[in-house]
Amino acid sequence: MKNLLKFKKVIALALLIIIGTSCNNDDDTTPTPVADNTITGIASSNADFSMLVEALTKADLTSTLKGTGPYTVFAPTNAAFTAFLKTTPYATIKDVPKEALTQILLNHVVSGKVKSTDLTTGYIKTMAKGGASTTNTLSMYVNTSSGVKLNGVAKVVTADIMATNGIIHVVDAVIGLPTIVDHATANPNFTTLVAALTYNPASGFAGILSGTASSPFTVFAPTNDAFGAFLTETDYSGLAAIPANVLEKTLKYHVVAGANVPSSQLTNDQVVTTYSGQDITVKFTPTRLLDVSGRNCNIIAVDVQCSNGIIHVLDKVLLPTF
Repeated sequence: MKNLLKFKKVIALALLIIIGTSCNNDDDTTPTPVADNTITGIASSNADFSMLVEALTKADLTSTLKGTGPYTVFAPTNAAFTAFLKTTPYATIKDVPKEALTQILLNHVVSGKVKSTDLTTGYIKTMAKGGASTTNTLSMYVNTSSGVKLNGVAKVVTADIMATNGIIHVVDAVIGLPTIVDHATANPNFTTLVAALTYNPASGFAGILSGTASSPFTVFAPTNDAFGAFLTETDYSGLAAIPANVLEKTLKYHVVAGANVPSSQLTNDQVVTTYSGQDITVKFTPTRLLDVSGRNCNIIAVDVQCSNGIIHVLDKVLLPTF
């Protein structure tokens, strides 16, 4: 009997040890919260991105930027959003229509992981869509001549914040959906074109290419060098020497109204009627345009997608009949 009691005590003690060990193991294996290092998670943990997170939430993009990606996000700060709202009729992020807000946010997102060292001067594609095309996403002009500037309006102030699904670059301004004039203004190769568009305010031409009336537009945009050659060819000493009606007709000869025509829709021997009422002819190999005088104007860059149209770049100015 004594041996049986001792055995029972040993069993009871063993059970107590097992139970105690089990409880300790349960405590030791409580999972530690895992940090969310996705783009959404990083933004959510930074107080300076609270307005960005609010905007992403309203636009239903938080889950997108928690997804696999990878994505590159140019992330505006609270100060950037506050300045942006002052240029709009809206007092808060909540007041901005969801669809407009969604596209503005997507205009800050690029597919793929693009480090600051990968950025070069030129055009990249965002994930936003404007009113001119339902398929071709908007272009963004990157200028790396002095730091990194985007579409001429936003500077990268902090680069290369690494996320598990991409990368964040902090910017000091919200990047609106760029019009044709916005893109022309952002690119220093188009300073003469911008000067020409704004030289005669009475024409209202710059306003037309900034808006949506008669849009979308297809613009064949001459570079600064093209305008320099044009002045030499025509013996004008500068823009001021060109009669207003001549300059306006020349500019309108570079625009097709009511059509967003990507380069994939251009065909050899295609005849296109411009905003001036006069025709140009498309030729291939190389891709170029013939004006009414049969002059060759090479297309040297294509498919700069804007919110109200598309730009193709020319190395010469097209000359209409005056």
